[in-house]
Amino acid sequence: MAVAFARVLRGLGLAVPPDAVLAFAEALGALGLEDRQRVYWAGRATLLRRPEDRDSYDRAFSAFWLGLASGPVPVLVEPETLGVDDDQDDEQDQDTAPEAQVNRVVRYSPHEQLLTRDFAEYGPADWRDAARLLAALRVHPPTRRSRRLRASRHRRDRLDLRRTTRLALRSQGEALERAWRTPSVTPRRLVLLLDVSGSMDAYARALLRFAHAAMVARPGRTEVFALGTRLTRLTKELSRKDPDAALQAAARAVPDWSGGTRLGEGLATFNRRYGARGMARGAVVVVLSDGWDRGDPAQLGAEMARLRRLAHRVVWANPLKASPGFAPLARGMAAALPHVDAFVEGHSLRALEQLAAALADPDDRRRYVAK
Repeated sequence: MAVAFARVLRGLGLAVPPDAVLAFAEALGALGLEDRQRVYWAGRATLLRRPEDRDSYDRAFSAFWLGLASGPVPVLVEPETLGVDDDQDDEQDQDTAPEAQVNRVVRYSPHEQLLTRDFAEYGPADWRDAARLLAALRVHPPTRRSRRLRASRHRRDRLDLRRTTRLALRSQGEALERAWRTPSVTPRRLVLLLDVSGSMDAYARALLRFAHAAMVARPGRTEVFALGTRLTRLTKELSRKDPDAALQAAARAVPDWSGGTRLGEGLATFNRRYGARGMARGAVVVVLSDGWDRGDPAQLGAEMARLRRLAHRVVWANPLKASPGFAPLARGMAAALPHVDAFVEGHSLRALEQLAAALADPDDRRRYVAK
């Protein structure tokens, strides 16, 4: 009977999917057929999808279950015109008017398509929209416990003897009220190592904007370097508030833009000049590269192992990871992967959102690593 009633509804133009018919049959099995009011509401809850189909459902129910219709239930077919609202500012001819009235407006957001589209497929208009989305992206690295103490209300924390003594002076030396303190929390330093070689040319622009968003979110706690045939520090250039001016200054500061790649030598320079001197100690280090390296893979593996001992977490974002059938077979990527805590994608806006989530995740250090 549930199937037969669904056929009647479909004859009236209602969209009744098979899973809704199964749900209606299960409801009838639980409620029974004696109480027609229960049958009515069971069908309303499982078979209807749109409020405008309510009248058609009522007429079909009266004819099928109550036998109140003298003839076949009439089917009302009303012409319906769809209008697409693409949220664009396209100019239309004011002299031409639509012949049919638009009954329903279908909306879509171009930003939803940009979230999953590869940066290599972007056009000029896509980059303008993506720039606004990247500027709104917030990067929050994990925090660590500081040696500085702050006031607390929990009894399980450390007793603050100095404040407790001051409070006791109010009650003639009796410690009637006690004060507590606990270690404060401070954000960890974030270090971004961006590959600007020729193989990363299609993604370097978006990754630079991601680095600029991190700089704006954590000024003074974020460091950015460019990795090519040499190591170039871009922290000063990307500290500007204007993202376009910051990217232009960064492009001028990198002499080997779209050149070769020597990741091992660049990491060795970073570890020697900056990392071992304190910049990488306890920090979250992010390497944004496809892993293609012209240098010695043994040197890259050794420097990644050294960096792993210094940093709190090492995250590698590879734009090629989203490619079908991807495997870390490149010599540089294969040498670096054993020393990486998180291995994520970096080819789209959605991937950069996941990268930001990987930076802020304080859980298992090996959680995001591809096996």
